[in-house]
Amino acid sequence: MRRLLLFAFAAFFACDAPTRNGSAPGDEEEVEITPRNTSITPENAYNKLFLDSSQIANFIRKKNLSQSMGDRMWSFYNSRNYQFAWLDTSGAVEQMAAFRSLYTYSKDSSGNKSLDRQIDALVDDDELHVSNTNPAIVNTELELTLRLINYFKEKKGSMSQLEHMIPAKKYPITELADSMLRTSDDVFPAVAPMKGALKSYIRYVKDGGWDTIASVKSLKKGQSSPQIPAIKRRLQITGELKDADSSTVFDDALETAVNTFRVTHGLSANGVINDSVIRQLNVPASERLGQIVANMERMKWIPETPEGRLILVNIPAFMLHVMDGKKKLFDMPIVVGKEGHSTTMFSGFLNQVVFSPYWNIPRSIVRKEILPAMDRNPNYLASKNMEITGESNGLPVIRQKPGEKNALGRVKFLFPNSYNIYFHDTPEKSLFERDNRAYSHGCIRLKDPVAMAKFVLEDAPEWTDEKIDEAMQSGKQKFVAVKHPVPVIITYYTAWMEDGALHFADDVYGHDAELLRKL
Repeated sequence: MRRLLLFAFAAFFACDAPTRNGSAPGDEEEVEITPRNTSITPENAYNKLFLDSSQIANFIRKKNLSQSMGDRMWSFYNSRNYQFAWLDTSGAVEQMAAFRSLYTYSKDSSGNKSLDRQIDALVDDDELHVSNTNPAIVNTELELTLRLINYFKEKKGSMSQLEHMIPAKKYPITELADSMLRTSDDVFPAVAPMKGALKSYIRYVKDGGWDTIASVKSLKKGQSSPQIPAIKRRLQITGELKDADSSTVFDDALETAVNTFRVTHGLSANGVINDSVIRQLNVPASERLGQIVANMERMKWIPETPEGRLILVNIPAFMLHVMDGKKKLFDMPIVVGKEGHSTTMFSGFLNQVVFSPYWNIPRSIVRKEILPAMDRNPNYLASKNMEITGESNGLPVIRQKPGEKNALGRVKFLFPNSYNIYFHDTPEKSLFERDNRAYSHGCIRLKDPVAMAKFVLEDAPEWTDEKIDEAMQSGKQKFVAVKHPVPVIITYYTAWMEDGALHFADDVYGHDAELLRKL
């Protein structure tokens, strides 16, 4: 849907900020203010919205910020030539949700519930009208920057590190890649493991990449095809096939290479070359380089790995990883939100298990799906084991009773968040056999909910395997508090390192494309 673009470039030409902000004396430290970066223009800026210097000055005065905090605000926006960091003409930028997740996860950051609610509303608004003359928009922008400055102070980060958290200017992809190689491993530890792969893809691009391979019918070991030499050359470039081979035979070595390629590109290891494999082989080296850079940019916002348990979800990979410190306990295939019902990136703490749950059907689903189905079939609710429990704002309140037909399956797992997203079982088990698993309304379906229940309740010895199974089959909803809530981080990575190998996934929600357009 088209969004109204309300912005003016007049603010871009506003007068420069004062060298010092004029706050009261008694500050704890002096800050070196970054000079205003006038090389940033509306044409090359990461965002298209700019602040007026008076808006920054008024915010500093109203918040009664100390000299050093005011100077940090000036330095941050000088480095961006007063360009917005968190919002642009099309709404909230990706970094807003990323910082919301990072901040929520941080245990030593004080809360600001009002700001959190504003962030949630902005991230979730597909029809947001953004203007740099809207006081509420400007205030949210500046409040978020103040939060980031405070967060960096807590983490003992420098102003130069802070000012590189959010891009400010567009660059050619090779320059962006080179700048990523220079990032500090201490400041951005999650970025560091990607640098070896980044160097390789910089080299592939400089060497001209690879040729496009024509489509083929399904090929497997033992067959021959005139296309096989081209496929072998392609796999030799990126290292899946170790030895040079120009024969037309699909041999053991090629099958091993194909399976390696399939696994690292989100496909099942069935040893077959088909249209899905050819499509992945034909993604240009320059596009893969951009994908790596975009995801390294995203990785700047990964929270520090906890000492204890962690549940990590990667949306494009359709996978959930359960960790204990650096040790991986198990992986689990998942189903995530389909386009239009995207699963949101955020973090939280899993604190409740609900056995034999009711499904309280969201209003949007009642309006768009349930009511039309009821019009077509008067017996629809009974056939789906659903019931009406009341009315709200002109719509019936409908829930689905526990049981084998329940859309949430036999158990769900709650981690309170503003998006009403949770983990749950599902009766539709066949979806887990597909490579692309974006089918839900936004919540995350688990292939093995029993394993998750055992994991989160392992500190409660009374919850034996038998008791868990009994509760799942009882047909009576039961809430169980998790003794030690487990951190949950929901991420969006289409390029990442796993077990020493570079993996790619499709950009299911178009986040990479949007980020690269801005970069």
